[in-house]
Amino acid sequence: MKYYYVYILKCVDGSYYTGVTNNIEKRLIEHNSDDSVTSYTSKRKPVELVYFQQFNDINQAIELEKQIKGWSRRKKEALINENWEDLKRFSKNYTDLKKGGLM
Repeated sequence: MKYYYVYILKCVDGSYYTGVTNNIEKRLIEHNSDDSVTSYTSKRKPVELVYFQQFNDINQAIELEKQIKGWSRRKKEALINENWEDLKRFSKNYTDLKKGGLM
């Protein structure tokens, strides 16, 4: 059975990169050795794998990748740290968070 992985890398500048692959070990090596000036991680090496989730279905993996890419930094960190309460809290509407004094 083929597996697919959604992964989050922490870059040397503290930013996060989210991607999808079918070979997580190989992809991490590629990110750390890529010299392409157009790739996000090329000027932010070394990168560290901080999160991954395995899927059997590539479409589910791509769907989660797109979802995570739209998340705020703190929501990504809640996922990385497996802080499910904060993940739920940060999933609320931004305006609702501001009104509730959570921002």
